[in-house]
Amino acid sequence: MMQRDWSEQCCELLEIEQVDKTDNTYNLITPRSRCPYCEYAISTIENIPVISYLFLKGRCKNCKKHISIRYPVIELITAIISAVIAYYFGPTLYMLLALILSWSLLGLAMIDADHKFLPDDIILPLLWFGILVNFFGVFTTLPSSVLGAIFGYGSLWLVHFVFKLVTGKQGMGHGDFKLLGMLGAWLGYQYLPLIIILSSLLGTIIGIGMIVFASYERSKPIPFGPYLAIAGWISLIWGRDIMAAYYQFIL
Repeated sequence: MMQRDWSEQCCELLEIEQVDKTDNTYNLITPRSRCPYCEYAISTIENIPVISYLFLKGRCKNCKKHISIRYPVIELITAIISAVIAYYFGPTLYMLLALILSWSLLGLAMIDADHKFLPDDIILPLLWFGILVNFFGVFTTLPSSVLGAIFGYGSLWLVHFVFKLVTGKQGMGHGDFKLLGMLGAWLGYQYLPLIIILSSLLGTIIGIGMIVFASYERSKPIPFGPYLAIAGWISLIWGRDIMAAYYQFIL
């Protein structure tokens, strides 16, 4: 959806005719889910998370082409995340808001993993929504939320600025700044050190593993957004316990 929109905007700015212009509606509702190979419209019974994939044996009902295992894996991860949130928060407003944040973080992580891009269309509304939520003191206080957004964005921007000043290279994308700012808006500035430390540890461990075991090219950039998203979700659930255990240990 965003790519189509960007293409239209670029053509309008350059005053050129769009080559693949189409009047077909394309959003989260229309058209219905389709097989990427034969364009077969998937029925409701064939679109049940995980269950339909197993029932169809991982193949399209019409053309019998293989369906990516990614679909049921993401569905299963979403179910597990949702179950953890429901267990931890119970049937409360906290649970509903935490689910919205969790599902959004999963989407952001997968988009960044695929395209090395964190879309403003998701991050910025969530950032403002986080501040609005904490206007009522749901997860933290309003001052803590605002400072979390400021310090979250500013801390990674400063690292990026110094790195570029020293090396002359881009070390991090601007989407990462916004993502950490958004997490700070939801959880408060107190959680930012924990998120940064956790995401750095995850990025280091997984990055080294990819280079050693998956022959990942060292010169190829590794997206940082997924690690920030994972660290943010961990902080949402267990952040207070982790920090309490840490303070108890050092004191």
